[in-house]
Amino acid sequence: MAGSSLLLLIDDIATILDDVSVMTKVAAKKTAGVLGDDLALNAQQVSGVKPARELPVVWAVAKGSFLNKAILVPGALAISFFLPWLVIPLLMLGGAFLCYEGFEKLAHRYLHSKDAKAHKDKLRNALTDPKVDMKVLEKERIRGAIRTDFILSAEIIAITLGTVSSESIGMQFLVLAVVALFITIGVYGLVAGIVKLDDGGLYLSQRDSPLLQSLGRGILWLAPYMMKTLSILGTIAMFLVGGGILVHGIPPVYQTIHDFSVAAGGILQVLLPILANGVVGLIAGALLVAVITPLLERWKKTTSA
Repeated sequence: MAGSSLLLLIDDIATILDDVSVMTKVAAKKTAGVLGDDLALNAQQVSGVKPARELPVVWAVAKGSFLNKAILVPGALAISFFLPWLVIPLLMLGGAFLCYEGFEKLAHRYLHSKDAKAHKDKLRNALTDPKVDMKVLEKERIRGAIRTDFILSAEIIAITLGTVSSESIGMQFLVLAVVALFITIGVYGLVAGIVKLDDGGLYLSQRDSPLLQSLGRGILWLAPYMMKTLSILGTIAMFLVGGGILVHGIPPVYQTIHDFSVAAGGILQVLLPILANGVVGLIAGALLVAVITPLLERWKKTTSA
C-alpha cells in the first residue's frame, strides 16, 4: 500500500511538472513580443557604461527585476483569486499597451529622430566629461532600467496569467513562478552576453590562430547589428502578440479571421491569422498613439506650468 501510494505521489508530481512545463512553454511563446523588447531595451540601458562596470550594472538591474517579479506574481495571484473577472480586461489592457508601445517606438524613431540623436550626444558628452559623477549616472541608468523592466514584467505576468487563468491557484503560482524565474535569468543572461560580446570579439581577434582572429573580427562586426536586429524583431513581435491578444478578446473579429483563414486553406491558413494579428496590432497602436500622445503633451504642459 505504501509503495503504491509513493508511486501515485511520484506520478502526480511528474504530471504536475509536465503540465507546468507545457503551460510554461505556451506562456513563453505568448510573451515573445515582450521578451524581444525587454531584451533590446535592457541591453540598450546598460550600453555606454564603462566596460569594467557593465556586468555589475546588469546584475544590479537583474536584482531589481527579481524584486519586480516578487511583487507582481503575488499581485497577479491575488487578482486571479479575488477578482478573476479582471484577468481578461487586464490582458486586453496589456495587449493594447504592447500595440501602443510598438507604434510609439516607430513614431519616435521616424518623427523624433533629432531628439533621439540629441539624447545620445548628451549621453556621450556626459561619459567623457570628468565633472560628471559616473556613480550617479550609473545609478540613474539602473533605476531607469528597473522601471522599464517593471512595466515589461507586468505585461509578461498579465499575459501568462491569462494563459493559465482557468487552472487551480496552485498551478497558476507554479507557472507564474517558473516563467518569472526563467525569463529573468534568460533575459539578463543574454543581456550580459550581448554587452560583453565586443570584449569577446576583441579577445579572439588578438589570438595567434588565424581562425580565431577571423571569428573575433566577425563578432566585432556583428555586435552593433545584433542590437538593431533585436530592436526590430522586438517591435514586430509586439504588434503580433499585442494584436493577437486583442483579436482573441473580441470574438466576432477572431471568428471572422478564423473562418477566412480556414476557407483559404493551405499555408494561408497559418499565415493569415499571423498577418491579421499584426495588422490589428498596428492599427490599434496607431489609434492609441493618436489619442494618448496629445493628452500626454497637454498633461506635461499643465504640470510644468
